[in-house]
Amino acid sequence: MDVSRRGFLKLSGATLAASGLGISLSPAKANAQALKTLYTKESLTVCPYCSVGCGIIVSVRDGKVINTEGDPDHPINQGTLCPKGGSIYQMANNKNRLDKPRYRAPYATEWKEVEWEWALEKIAHNIKKSRDASFKARNAKGELVNRTEGIASVGSAAMDNEECWLYQKLLRGLGLVYIEHQARI
Repeated sequence: MDVSRRGFLKLSGATLAASGLGISLSPAKANAQALKTLYTKESLTVCPYCSVGCGIIVSVRDGKVINTEGDPDHPINQGTLCPKGGSIYQMANNKNRLDKPRYRAPYATEWKEVEWEWALEKIAHNIKKSRDASFKARNAKGELVNRTEGIASVGSAAMDNEECWLYQKLLRGLGLVYIEHQARI
């Protein structure tokens, strides 16, 4: 039997249709659904995972993150996200995520939940204590330096340029000289 390619396709299609496999060749109907980002507030942010600094649009409704997606207007990623950035929604909506600070006292074996105000006061107290203990007004040559060598900082890749600038101002104001940024490490 001599069958052309077109004849074979016609015969195959007719066979499938006759066999009753439930395959329909009629066009599918689309059912429109409301956007899940309807009535949300969109905020722009930077991906916290690496130092590339991809832009992300976060959609929030009633204080809850509804959706995250790449920002098409962002000059770095132009709307694309890597797998880690694409999964950032799961970081905001995760039952295992801690939402209260925890503290473990020196030599203790258990963490205890504390209030934010207490935790921030504790951090400020520890910074002040370390700064006072290691502050040097003058170096070995007698030159005025006003610095602390007992505190160091490794910045975050999740900060944009403006946040880094502000963070630098804070650290320099405290007198830190050992300042590094995660993007350079």
